[in-house]
Amino acid sequence: MKLIQSFTVNHDILEKGMYVSRIDGDVVTYDIRMKKPNGGDYLPVPAMHTIEHLFATYARNSAWSDQVLYVGPMGCRTGFYLLLRDSVSREQAIALVKDSMRFIADFEGEIPGTKPIECGNYREHDLEGAKAVAADMVKVLEHWETEDLVYRTA
Repeated sequence: MKLIQSFTVNHDILEKGMYVSRIDGDVVTYDIRMKKPNGGDYLPVPAMHTIEHLFATYARNSAWSDQVLYVGPMGCRTGFYLLLRDSVSREQAIALVKDSMRFIADFEGEIPGTKPIECGNYREHDLEGAKAVAADMVKVLEHWETEDLVYRTA
């Protein structure tokens, strides 16, 4: 079988940040890397679940809501994928992720979608953990520019 594109990225040198993972027609997949791959520190499942709820809620209520196709965690627990239509510029995508991370870092109140009728695992959340990860990403992405969206190769 052919190796999928995301497995061809050198995870030994990949750092936290935001990258264009792939482009499929008019869909851009962004790699929102929150933890250093294979670094021994991974997103705890409850915090990751809370980030998913808050990130998706924010992105789907943003100015680009109609262009958001998917927000979801990576199975390796080092980050998230964000799929946007290519009508969202790279600058706008970076701004959306930065704003989403600020929203999560500052969030207070009831996490959206955490009633039993709304979520298949409504009890497994960690708001404080999610806020800590998001606050770290705010710092990581503070000066992120479009030229930073490219994976390093060495």
